[in-house]
Amino acid sequence: MSIKYLFTSFLCAFSLLKVYSQETFVDSTKVTEIDEVVLTATRTARQLSSLPLPVTLVTKKNITRSGTVRLNEILAEQTGIVTVADESGFEGVQIQGIASDYILILIDGVPLVGRSAGNFDISRLTVGNIKQVEVVKGPSSSLYGSEALGGVINIITEKPTKEIVSGNLSYRIGSFMQQDINLDLKQRIKGFRYGVFVNRFSSEGYDLNPEVAGQTVNPFENYTVNARVYNDFSKKVSVFASARYYNQNQDASFSLNDTNFEGDSKEEEWNMHLRFNHIWNSKQAFEYELYYTNYTAVEKLMDPISADILTDSNFDQRLLRPEIRGTHTFNNTSKLTAGLGVQYDQLDRTFFDEKVTFNSQYVYLQYDVDFFEKLNVIAGARFDNHSEYSNQLSPKLALRYKVTNHIAVKASAGYGFKAPDFRQLYFDFTNSAVGYTVLGYNVAIDKLRALQNQGQILDIVVPESDLQNPLEAESSVGYNIGVTYRKRNWNTEINFFRNDFQNLIDTRIIARKTNGQNVFSYFNFDEVYTTGVETNIGYKFDHFAVNAGYQLLYAFDKTKKKQVKNGQVFARDPQTNETIEVKKSEYFGLVNRSRHNANFKVFYEIPSVAANINLRFIYRSKYGLFDTNGNDLIDDYDTSFVDGFVTANIAASKKIYKDFMLQIGANNLFDYTDSNISSLPGIQLYTRLNYNF
Repeated sequence: MSIKYLFTSFLCAFSLLKVYSQETFVDSTKVTEIDEVVLTATRTARQLSSLPLPVTLVTKKNITRSGTVRLNEILAEQTGIVTVADESGFEGVQIQGIASDYILILIDGVPLVGRSAGNFDISRLTVGNIKQVEVVKGPSSSLYGSEALGGVINIITEKPTKEIVSGNLSYRIGSFMQQDINLDLKQRIKGFRYGVFVNRFSSEGYDLNPEVAGQTVNPFENYTVNARVYNDFSKKVSVFASARYYNQNQDASFSLNDTNFEGDSKEEEWNMHLRFNHIWNSKQAFEYELYYTNYTAVEKLMDPISADILTDSNFDQRLLRPEIRGTHTFNNTSKLTAGLGVQYDQLDRTFFDEKVTFNSQYVYLQYDVDFFEKLNVIAGARFDNHSEYSNQLSPKLALRYKVTNHIAVKASAGYGFKAPDFRQLYFDFTNSAVGYTVLGYNVAIDKLRALQNQGQILDIVVPESDLQNPLEAESSVGYNIGVTYRKRNWNTEINFFRNDFQNLIDTRIIARKTNGQNVFSYFNFDEVYTTGVETNIGYKFDHFAVNAGYQLLYAFDKTKKKQVKNGQVFARDPQTNETIEVKKSEYFGLVNRSRHNANFKVFYEIPSVAANINLRFIYRSKYGLFDTNGNDLIDDYDTSFVDGFVTANIAASKKIYKDFMLQIGANNLFDYTDSNISSLPGIQLYTRLNYNF
């Protein structure tokens, strides 16, 4: 379908719908909006414009008018955020060039689990009942501990406000028979509130490589159910309780060496969250929280003819976390926030000898104070004591200075860390098809000796002493300096960032096997950095709004950069087949990082027909997938580059009668495809009907 034809269809649809419109449209652009409130950055309510930290806020209004239905779709359109799939196909996010492994995902302030290969799959999260999404960029371990080394994404659900039963029912259908169905019910009865949300999402999948047997994305069906209860016992005591259930079934069949394997994969997740809020007096408030979550994933593949099993894997992770936190407000309105908690993690997984358990205790403090009415300072630190790695102290300092009524300067510096995960410590995996082995650090010595006794080891290439000292937590020090400008319809921000990482964990060959393959384990040795600049410019006038964002990113391995500088790295030129020295300008940087990312968004409201159009362009410059010439880095002579590309998404919405909204849209309007990018199957058309009550 051509772009011209698509736009013509939009115009025709709106012309017809105007005849049936029964509602007088209110021009919302003429209403002065209250500045958005953010909770994640400081664990207290703060206006977005007053924060000294780099924060991105995505509101329900922006989510609705964009037509997105999953979290990965809306985040991919934000400046400095890139969605990236891992080897399992799970789609995570990069923030400031920091990989998804180091980004903590929260829902209503509590963590989600289920990282089988590093990424947390944000595509499993629906946006149907989301009030807003808050993204804090840079190290956030001073409040959130491990996994917040690179930032935090907090999904905040809606709180009921109306005294009558209200909500919405929506149905969306699109290309590849992708269907999304939402039912959201909520009500406030004096001090009692409840909300029930149900979502069903499914697709018949698609295939980007017809010459290869099987589909790129297999058919799937998933369900999300979320029930929330709020009760105000008095003005000082209230309670919040939430239960969330997620279930997905997906066909996992594929072909390998002319053999067709059949089977499926199943995911299931439970979250249960209980929080008591107690305002002791005008100065002191406490929150008592108990949270439990369980994520399981099962996959089984077999040859239906021979009954040979290719894969039979199980992943079962549980987390329990009680926490107490309190805030004391001083006479000068400064705030001291403190919290302490205990966290129990447990994982039972195929390729582990037994069920593994971690436990940790933590305490954090944060002081938020204003000086001279123009300077806001936030200072904080967190101490973590963990059963499997050394203690961690994570400090952070941030400040914002109001230069004029419209211009402010902000700066922050913080330390972040990520604990070694279960896989890096206890993995025991041998690829049955290829024959290589990957061992977790804590079990590597014993497993290596067992392989020796079985006659599978040709030689060991590292001394045993290298596997005896504990694996250390990965760490980072991050810096952000920015300037904001807000005046009337203008909203502009520029932010410079730098993140220096130490002790990054990666695999290393520890032995060679008699079958010609290697044995790998995990070690601390990588030192990398990401640095660059982000800018956002927004302008609103009448019924028209424009926003543009851009990120310039440099991401390098410090050791490899030094080796290139010293003339120690060589590459084979694929055109001349000559071996040549790699120059500093030819070292491209870390895998899957683009030098340039940009977006341009236009929103146009048409009051005369109670309609609006939302158009977004997203650009990503070229990036390398893996080393192809054997020098262990990405350079200009590699052949795994994905060329830069632009995608465009459009959504047009029209109110009909009083409570209905019809939306027509297209994602990937230019029909861009690349076999290396499984999330881009070409143009995806959809239509959605929403009923508000």
